Amino acid sequence: MTMTLCNRSAATAIAQENTIEITELVRGDDQVLLDRMGPLVVRQSIALDLSTVERIDAAGIAALVTLYATACQAGHSFTVSNASPRVVRILALVGLDRILLSQNAVQSSHSGPELQRSAA
Repeated sequence: MTMTLCNRSAATAIAQENTIEITELVRGDDQVLLDRMGPLVVRQSIALDLSTVERIDAAGIAALVTLYATACQAGHSFTVSNASPRVVRILALVGLDRILLSQNAVQSSHSGPELQRSAA
């Protein structure tokens, strides 16, 4: 998982320092994410690259929601990108795909058409 600073003037060293290599965003990893990203979303807008994350649970979802809410309260944005089709499906199931996923992340996922089916 890597973090992209939306403010291009920010130092690259900050982004490299905050790279977290995990394949699961589950209970236990959620606190690591909050500890490292929480202070950053208060200072600037962030797009979190989830390309290495293959599994997410309720604790991981709660961490993403917390980061999103913290960023919004500070007047910044928080999005996720490059999520695997499995993670995109899970975010869609809980209704977070519309607020957390950047538009190009949804369009580039293999599950895009499946998510847009009508319930009727």
